Amino acid sequence: MTAEPVIDGQDLPTAAPPTVRASLSPSRAADFKTCPLLYRFRSIDRLPERPTMEQARGTLVHAVLERLFDLPAAARTPRSAGDLVAPQWDRLVTEQPELGTLFAEGDVSGPAEFLRSAAALLEGYFAVEDPRRLEPAEREALISAVVDEELLIRGYLDRLDVAPDGALRVVDYKTGGAPREAFEARALFQLKFYALVLWRTRGVVPRVLRLLYLRDAEVCDYTPDAEELMRFERTVVALWQAIEQATERQDFRPRPSRLCDWCAHQALCPSFGGTPPPFPAAGAGDPLTDARSRPAAPGADE
Repeated sequence: MTAEPVIDGQDLPTAAPPTVRASLSPSRAADFKTCPLLYRFRSIDRLPERPTMEQARGTLVHAVLERLFDLPAAARTPRSAGDLVAPQWDRLVTEQPELGTLFAEGDVSGPAEFLRSAAALLEGYFAVEDPRRLEPAEREALISAVVDEELLIRGYLDRLDVAPDGALRVVDYKTGGAPREAFEARALFQLKFYALVLWRTRGVVPRVLRLLYLRDAEVCDYTPDAEELMRFERTVVALWQAIEQATERQDFRPRPSRLCDWCAHQALCPSFGGTPPPFPAAGAGDPLTDARSRPAAPGADE
């Protein structure tokens, strides 16, 4: 590894070994895997992206489900979840003012319908789980591990359940529809990322990686093993090496796919007749050598 690192996520934990000089989140790794140019736009150019209605809805639903488990077990009912929707949206808009730009000034019906649609997704959650019977060990928890001595991999878990025998179940909420091939592969990549971190830091391979698709009230369970996670670790390291090479060469090429339909940067993409901005110059304080950004909001990858 020779190129200057693109450091993603929050500041490195104080406990990180001195050899660590770069970090990678599952979202940014999946970006590069999907389209190297998308990775550049998000992690190097730091181009702003206006939140979409779907992303905002996902963020809201995640926030409600996190707060739901703050209630006593008996109070974790559909009605209680519904009562959390409006207050959580108000909190999110206060903390992330850009969410307030989703609706035109004076629009009353739009926000009301938006809140109703979020409440409908919560009904899908209760169709597949009974939160009164669950006591999550961790929620919205940042986990990290060092691989290849120099690379810190990290991510935010929606939820981690620990069984009495110590078995781990990683749970991820998805507010989109039932999985299509491209989206399911990306979601499982994210969960394997978490599984690798847990295995390397706790010595336990999660027994279950669970995707909860709330819109269609479907559950997708996946069981990894140590051999698979070893292969996945090599994949992550290879991805980072490819990112370093692309950074050194300033060469991030587009990889057109059906996911382009959801990309916010088509106007700058050569595949759509656009031209990327000049590559950021290296230097002191350059984002290539010290780029730290706020972690993606829950639901942002929905």
